[in-house]
Amino acid sequence: MARSRFVPDNFTLALVVVVTLASLLPAHGQGAWFFEHLTAFAIGLLFFLHGAKLSREAILRGIAHWRLHLLVFACTFALFPVLGLVLRPVLAPLVTPELYTGVLYLCVLPATVQSAIAFTSLARGNIAAAVCSASASTMLGVLVTPILVNAIVLPSGSASTSFDAIGKIVVELVLPFVAGHLLRPWIGAWLHRRAPMVRFVDQGSILLVVYSAFSAAVIEGLWKQVPVSALAGLLVLCAVLLTVALGSTTWLARRLGFDKEDEITIVFCGSKKSLASGIPMAKVLFASGAVGAIVLPLLLFHQMQLMVCAVLAQRYARRPQATPPDKTAAPARRSA
Repeated sequence: MARSRFVPDNFTLALVVVVTLASLLPAHGQGAWFFEHLTAFAIGLLFFLHGAKLSREAILRGIAHWRLHLLVFACTFALFPVLGLVLRPVLAPLVTPELYTGVLYLCVLPATVQSAIAFTSLARGNIAAAVCSASASTMLGVLVTPILVNAIVLPSGSASTSFDAIGKIVVELVLPFVAGHLLRPWIGAWLHRRAPMVRFVDQGSILLVVYSAFSAAVIEGLWKQVPVSALAGLLVLCAVLLTVALGSTTWLARRLGFDKEDEITIVFCGSKKSLASGIPMAKVLFASGAVGAIVLPLLLFHQMQLMVCAVLAQRYARRPQATPPDKTAAPARRSA
């Protein structure tokens, strides 16, 4: 029997189950250590498979797609800070001053890498451009975010910079991607015949990221740090910010004439914020007593963007496939 169109797809249902599980049974202690390393392995495997799937021409095209990268960087480091400042008179009364400082911090963070690329892959977007753009955004954010914190979040304060994130990106993302690409001549065709396996890794990595991140948030007292009214206001604030960001990136991509695959990459790379970069940076940039309130908006926004983008990626994925997944692949020969 066909599923009703009002019933969510299996992946969305799985996300709801994972969030509920993390709220009721968050991973802690050895369990948190296990899921942290399992998530790192899944992400590394994801990038290995993407490197093996993509042709050399597709990677070069992704690197050379400078218009897309400039738009993603502009949305990440200009559009978001402007939204945080412009919307402040309307949104700040919904939360405490400390929480809105966290919202401004959220606005100056780089884009997330793993989930942005996984969602781009799930939605059949330009994966090569997503890998280049999201990774470059994170590395650029190591330098740009502290500057924006001094200018916007804490104008009278001072921020220092940590370069640990660059080494983590190289080890967990770039090296597996390069290794997979180098092995493409031997395993590329085998992976092409097993597309469902690659899709399973895409979705599985997202579910692991959601569970690990939400578990950490619950352990840190996600539901206890603020009054219910302020928490409700923060949820509304994050929803407004995410809605405007998704709408703006979609409108800009279409207005500037990008095709659907590039639009998907711009939406998922230009509207998301990195929890993996944001929390370590917060520990360096802010006093220890203020970190909890600073990162709470990021925690909620991160979970919200994962849930909303998962649904959005499924909608993109259901569109008719007009071209092969690899645009650079040679057309198959017709039989005589």
